[in-house]
Amino acid sequence: MNILLAHHHGMCFGVRDALRATHEAARHAPLTILGQLVHNPLVDRNLDSVGVRRGDLDDLGSATAHRVAITAHGASDAHRQAWQRAGHAVLDTTCPLVKKAHQALATLVSEGYHPVVIGQSQHVEVRGLVGDFPEAVVVLDETEIARIPPHPRLGIVSQTTQPLEHALRLVDAIQRHHSRSTVRFVDTICHPTKQRQSAMEDLIRDCDHIVVIGGRNSNNTRALAQKAIGHGLPTLQIERPEELDPGWFVTARNVGVTAGTSTLDETVLAVMERLRLIASELSGQPANEPARVLIT
Repeated sequence: MNILLAHHHGMCFGVRDALRATHEAARHAPLTILGQLVHNPLVDRNLDSVGVRRGDLDDLGSATAHRVAITAHGASDAHRQAWQRAGHAVLDTTCPLVKKAHQALATLVSEGYHPVVIGQSQHVEVRGLVGDFPEAVVVLDETEIARIPPHPRLGIVSQTTQPLEHALRLVDAIQRHHSRSTVRFVDTICHPTKQRQSAMEDLIRDCDHIVVIGGRNSNNTRALAQKAIGHGLPTLQIERPEELDPGWFVTARNVGVTAGTSTLDETVLAVMERLRLIASELSGQPANEPARVLIT
């Protein structure tokens, strides 16, 4: 059994920076993070171990510390200002690429476009994007396009972790449905998401089984798994190596491995080691003889 690790996988710079800033802040004073820093329970456990507490972005009474942190997913200006007015020092760990999406949406609105966001309406990033624009419409698939009101100008951005091809299909459908409107799409899908989606295409071409590592509530991790499933490949989405069952790999020849942008490096390494042991077990090789590992 060969194990192929995607060339682009795992934690992105935005998540690394958010983790670094949160750890540094927690070293100097008590800190409450307003939500889940990133969508990964192992990161939650890591932050718990250094004393970081969690509060609710919508509940000004939920913080147990004077200093609070906005998560990497971002928040509306209204939320930031509310916490500041309540007397809290606010640490902002918002990913720079999420900030660019906020800026793009604000620019479209200032230029007279009716705001439309492609994404999951209840995702924290999307709630932050539309928080300052109550007129914004969030759509995830073509069945929701009818909710967009008639307007001469429609300005569209996307949740940063949506697959590009999905967003482009929706933009095209919106243009068809609103054929008399000027439709402008600003591509706010982040580069790390695009890289990992592209690397998944390489794995799909070269592999017969796929393992995707990341939090179950991580949108970009789920999108990677869905891409492989859509191509008919047996696919596992896992959070930790203990979830790997050797029986699942009995017929596997080339196993592709990737990870979402909030997945810790040590988790990827642990999964790769577990797969090496499974490959050795299935082939009859001694466990100290590593499986053949390729980087796509």
